[in-house]
Amino acid sequence: MMTSQREFRKVLLELLPPQGGWSEEEYLWLTDRTSRLIEFTDGSIEVLPMPTDRHQGILFLLARALLAHLEPRGGIVRFSPLRLRLPSGKFREPDVLVLLDRDDPRREDRYWHGADLVMEVVSPDKPARDLVQKRREYAEAGIPEYWIVNPLDSTIAVLALRDGRYIEHGVFPRGARATSALLPEFTVEVDEVFDAR
Repeated sequence: MMTSQREFRKVLLELLPPQGGWSEEEYLWLTDRTSRLIEFTDGSIEVLPMPTDRHQGILFLLARALLAHLEPRGGIVRFSPLRLRLPSGKFREPDVLVLLDRDDPRREDRYWHGADLVMEVVSPDKPARDLVQKRREYAEAGIPEYWIVNPLDSTIAVLALRDGRYIEHGVFPRGARATSALLPEFTVEVDEVFDAR
């Protein structure tokens, strides 16, 4: 029997692969058996922070608005936790994932192999993950549109893919209505997003 938390952690670390040494199969095995949000990049895993009530309120409002817009048009909306496998072999857990065709072959049960639009609500623990890293990775993966919903400055940045890079379709502050380049009729009031309860 282990006598301390320190011993338990030591044994656990001996059993788990070291950071940088994780395989895709080991990552999938782990995430199939936990309820935590875990992302996989370059052989390393990153346990994401537990979402807050505010984060979930924003996420729910956006997902509900997208669902109302896309479902009649044959699209599909999902929200985390759902793994997105990027062509680079990385796995991300976007807050919202969209496919314009619910029968798109990239949609698989265990994880999706791509998306037409993803949204991330910026986490205060590591904003660069959503603002820089995922912006680059989603562009490399060819995802046509990326929304960065930032409660830290109350803006929604809508990025459209052009020639392999994201350009700003618009950065929408409070008082504005955020629009989509991919979904011309889809809009959300920025105040409603950040005031979601």
